[in-house]
Amino acid sequence: MALRIGDTAPDFEAETTEGKIKFHEWIGDDWAVLFSHPKDFTPVCTTELGYMANAKPEFDKRGVKIIGLSVDPLDKHEEWAKDIEETQGTAPNYPLIADSNFEIAKAYDMLPAEVEGDPGDRTPADNQTVRNVVVIGPDKKIKMILAYPMTTGRNFDEVLRVIDSLQLTAKHKVATPVNWKQGDDVIIAGSVSDDEAKETYPEGWESPRPYIRIVPQPH
Repeated sequence: MALRIGDTAPDFEAETTEGKIKFHEWIGDDWAVLFSHPKDFTPVCTTELGYMANAKPEFDKRGVKIIGLSVDPLDKHEEWAKDIEETQGTAPNYPLIADSNFEIAKAYDMLPAEVEGDPGDRTPADNQTVRNVVVIGPDKKIKMILAYPMTTGRNFDEVLRVIDSLQLTAKHKVATPVNWKQGDDVIIAGSVSDDEAKETYPEGWESPRPYIRIVPQPH
């Protein structure tokens, strides 16, 4: 069954480049980003893994753990890490899951249930749907799913922007408008009545329409 925002992220046990993990236990009280790759030694994914290694401090300061996934085995991941370091300047400094039995890719609805066999016999095109970004909250619920084609590198700055919005709106009864970024004005959530809003925003709000109530970003 297809996963949706608000569903509990499938839990699993897996071997990773940093040892065996139980996924929900590994997340703990943090946020998490799971990003998947069709196959090791693919060019676009090589750039992405290197970028995420360099961007890890940005995720760390937001309390977000990052973890990669590929259906190739651990020994291939370790070889690939050397290429990533040499070509991108930084080796992965986060775990990379070895999903060589396809169980996690299937659980996250990225491969059909009938897929089986040796992952080494599969081409990147065979696994092209294993190319998602999933943001998971401390409650283990899925907060965002992005799916990309193989030929388009993912925008992880956008993932950070979405996480900033998710974390802000989890704490305050607001929503973020188009192209919002940290420090921009926000919108009072529709679930908040005007009377309730006056308690939080006694100075009022900008309202080009009754259903649009714009206020400075709360801190």
